Amino acid sequence: MAIREGDVIVVTTPYIPGYRVVKVIGVALGITVRSRGLGGRFLAGLRSLVGGEIQEFTELAEQARRQAIERMIKHAKELGANAIISFRLDSNEISEYMDEIIAYGTAVVVEPERGVDRVVME
Repeated sequence: MAIREGDVIVVTTPYIPGYRVVKVIGVALGITVRSRGLGGRFLAGLRSLVGGEIQEFTELAEQARRQAIERMIKHAKELGANAIISFRLDSNEISEYMDEIIAYGTAVVVEPERGVDRVVME
């Protein structure tokens, strides 16, 4: 998986093809805690009776994931990084109604390898 957010490259691998790491800065973190609202819990409870995807919670989870990633990228930029390698996502249930989403990876400075014309990020 590779993400390009402006001038920051984010990958799940410990390397970026076509680039070399010139400086390892440290851990970049992005954390968000989300609560499931009473209305959402009620609707989800009704949906769970018939089975299938609970879209209210799926949308909430996607928003939380995106926010954690954005915060991690912001933290990496503040540290002076232009890339994050070994990116991971984790989640924890804090209580019955609250979840913590954590995005983390190694903030690094990379530069293109010599002799590499173009790297395709997919």
